[in-house]
Amino acid sequence: MVKGFIFDLDGTIYLDNDLIDGAMEAIDYLRQEGHRIVFFTNKSISTREEYLAKLTKLGIKTKLDEIINSNYITANYLKQNMISTDSVYVIGEAALFEELKLANIKLADDPAMATYVVLGWDRQFTYEKLNNAYKAWAKNGAIILATNPDRTCPTADGQLPDCAAMIGALEGATGQPIDHIMGKPSKLAADFVVKDILQLEPEHCFMVGDRLETDIKMGYENKLQTVLVLTGITTIDMVKGSSYKPDFILESIKDMTDIKEITKTF
Repeated sequence: MVKGFIFDLDGTIYLDNDLIDGAMEAIDYLRQEGHRIVFFTNKSISTREEYLAKLTKLGIKTKLDEIINSNYITANYLKQNMISTDSVYVIGEAALFEELKLANIKLADDPAMATYVVLGWDRQFTYEKLNNAYKAWAKNGAIILATNPDRTCPTADGQLPDCAAMIGALEGATGQPIDHIMGKPSKLAADFVVKDILQLEPEHCFMVGDRLETDIKMGYENKLQTVLVLTGITTIDMVKGSSYKPDFILESIKDMTDIKEITKTF
């Protein structure tokens, strides 16, 4: 039976610019067995085309329609929900702006008139940007979306603050939780990848990643089977204290070709 495999990228397939040992062989093995592959990252500071180029350079054979990021889901959501009078104030980097422009999303010239605010990871985040987003919420009742809820992004040199820092700043100002998360672990993200991209039933899909609060939580809450790899942010001790228990725990993606419990389900 054909299965679907949704792979996180950072901490699962690679760390920074280094491919995790065995990743290429594991992906090749699944493809040879006839399974469907999707790469899904919450990271909003690179375009899908850049991920395609990076994976190709690292030796992972893929194509653009197998690569999903939180920017792409955000753009699709806005395209489906905005009306002609709506506009969006964006906090984020060039890749997020590019994805929204490709989808012909109207960006706000005046943040106080914006009907949506989109928060992405922004390494040039400033008080001025925070104030603009706050104005959109306070003066115009803007709906607040975030590309992803990741607290940090794993790198070879340690963790870097991610989009949750932008979310926390705005929630601290408004005193209210933001309205919607676009990427993992949202149901919106799970439905999009499973139903629209993989076109399989959830129980026939595996979410493979290194984060309990995004990768494993999305699988757990949306009836996907879950595989945690320990090459990123999560440790065994963290699993013991989590409400989101993975179905399988692997030292690395490399072990997907060996572990009996998983290969039996193929």
